[in-house]
Amino acid sequence: MIRTILIDDESLARDIVKFYLQSYPEIKVVAECSDGFEGLKAITLLKPDFIFLDIQMPKINGFEMLELIEQPPGVIFTTAFDEFAIKAFEVNAVDYLLKPIEKERFDMAIQKLLSKANQGEAKNKELLEMASLSPVQNNRVVVKKNGVIKILNVIDLHYIESDDDHVKLSTTEGVFFKNKTMSFFEKTLDSSQFIRIHRSYIINLSKVSRIELKEKESYIVLLKSDIWLPVSKTGYLKLKASLGI
Repeated sequence: MIRTILIDDESLARDIVKFYLQSYPEIKVVAECSDGFEGLKAITLLKPDFIFLDIQMPKINGFEMLELIEQPPGVIFTTAFDEFAIKAFEVNAVDYLLKPIEKERFDMAIQKLLSKANQGEAKNKELLEMASLSPVQNNRVVVKKNGVIKILNVIDLHYIESDDDHVKLSTTEGVFFKNKTMSFFEKTLDSSQFIRIHRSYIINLSKVSRIELKEKESYIVLLKSDIWLPVSKTGYLKLKASLGI
């Protein structure tokens, strides 16, 4: 038996998927969820083989929910999302169903997912990297700390620090960790607002208090949170250009 979870804030959309699944007795719906928080709990508890996932949902969206799962299951997206995301699905061989969902297209998605069942986790990671380039995804960061999910607005970030295979996000509300790379944030954050000043640090320009010369051709930057950070030669040139000095 193949176990699946339906995660969609539209009950009608979930009902359509259940109706279409009647043609596949080998697939069992073990839970239905109306938002990403419920979906995250259900996936963690029930560990389904794959899920049907909407993208645009209240609280946290489908992409953000997947980021919080250590080993995401295979996914069939049910969405009315933008063209950019659809291209990302196609490139990374993760299937999607545009609403309103047609039965013929639904059948194709099921066959595609079943034939690629072992590729789900790797392809989901590629998809999230692609989707992050969409403006919808780059104005906030979803993190989990002590079992609590927190949505951080990027404007509240003070700096980002490299921490092995994670990054440390320093904010007005404390420190959080995210399983992403420095290059990921350098690529997705607004380059006019966030500058990589060092191989280990990205700063929010609005949080800069002053820049000082530490020694010959070596600078440090003081943030408004009273944190001093080192600045590389390349980082200093970027800072000068961004601050117009």
